[in-house]
Amino acid sequence: MIPAKQLRSEIGEGRLDERLTSLYGSDRLDDARDRYQGLIEGFVKSFGAERPLAVVSAPGRTELGGNHTDHDNGRVLAGSVHLDSAAIAAPRDDGRIVLHSEGFDTPFEASVDKLDPVSSEEGSTSALLRGVARGFADYGFKVGGFDARMASRVLPGSGLSSSASIEVVIGSILSHLYNEGSVDPVTIARIGQFAENRFFGKPCGLMDQTACAYGGIIAIDFADPAKPVIEQVTYSFEDAGFRLMVVNTGGSHANLTPEYAGVTTEMQGVAKLFGGKVLRDTTLPAVLGRVAELRKKSGDRAILRALHYYGDNDRVERQISALRANDIAHYLSLVRESADSSWRLLQNCYSTQTPEEQGIPLAISLTDLFLRGLLGPAGPAQTAPGGAPGAARVHGGGFAGTAQVYVPIELESQYIAVMEPIFGKGSVTPLSIRAEGAVAVV
Repeated sequence: MIPAKQLRSEIGEGRLDERLTSLYGSDRLDDARDRYQGLIEGFVKSFGAERPLAVVSAPGRTELGGNHTDHDNGRVLAGSVHLDSAAIAAPRDDGRIVLHSEGFDTPFEASVDKLDPVSSEEGSTSALLRGVARGFADYGFKVGGFDARMASRVLPGSGLSSSASIEVVIGSILSHLYNEGSVDPVTIARIGQFAENRFFGKPCGLMDQTACAYGGIIAIDFADPAKPVIEQVTYSFEDAGFRLMVVNTGGSHANLTPEYAGVTTEMQGVAKLFGGKVLRDTTLPAVLGRVAELRKKSGDRAILRALHYYGDNDRVERQISALRANDIAHYLSLVRESADSSWRLLQNCYSTQTPEEQGIPLAISLTDLFLRGLLGPAGPAQTAPGGAPGAARVHGGGFAGTAQVYVPIELESQYIAVMEPIFGKGSVTPLSIRAEGAVAVV
């Protein structure tokens, strides 16, 4: 913990520049300084005192491979990004948790004395505060109240896991204030998932929280969800000549929980017909051998979603191999395969509630046309095997929200100029992979 006055001074005198640069990049240093100074001022304004502070940050995440595979104990490839939730916090002795979040007029609150789910809080940050505190208590960690000021750059609906980033930053606050920073990233991730499932009311796997907590590009195998196998994959898309971006196509996630839950329910429904709990408990040949029977018992869409699971689960391994071999062309061809599988088999590119709204398929299709030189500026002369360089796919949960794209760096500005008039100013967000996950900034 660091006194507010000292923190303000260290930022102003540039003594934290190296640390801020490592988290956000040299081109974002001025913004990072201003942001943390603003957090300090906001904290003092909200809580009226200069107190010793814990300073923590948890990034958002981008899913690189394995779309809807984690909840069935599959493999995923993910990366933490430079967009994060940053917070400063100080303990309080009455058991109350009070969080002021920039952009909201009133604070979010909870009490460590009342750690059961509250139905009226579902979908709110208060639910996450209560759920993460309950998770810490259930794991046997120390729990206490705190005051905090948070600023999140991981915008809701961006597909970059804003809720997971917030869960992980709350867990990091409790770890540093009451547990000497000793709670490991995987445990913080599991507690975050518990809070989102049980308190926030959204079914999700463990990928989002793990990627936010761990940092960098990571391959995660959830064969044993209690002990996920995590491998670091060192790679730079920029060095390979590509900019990783997401396109926010619009649409609300507010009423999409049944769509997300339906994917899990249908996949696991197929598994149960083979005596398993999740699709990882059975095999693709076993499913293919009983298609006629499965059509009657689970329905066609459930079979298609199971086929997607096995395909994308295998693709993650091939994506990892391609990156380690520095074969970006093969990697991008696998991204395009995943995009096709999500469209045809998983069927999470638009909501069946509003079939006339198909922003994600539109963004993917327009990106393909752009890369082929048929929309806006022409693409570069060289082409990757099987198509133009670059790729686009549904990002994250799907049904509404974002598409993920890889565009040659030299075409980045032209791509943004083509897409933003269609999807809105600021709809295209370039991403940088952040090497560190949830951390104490000082």
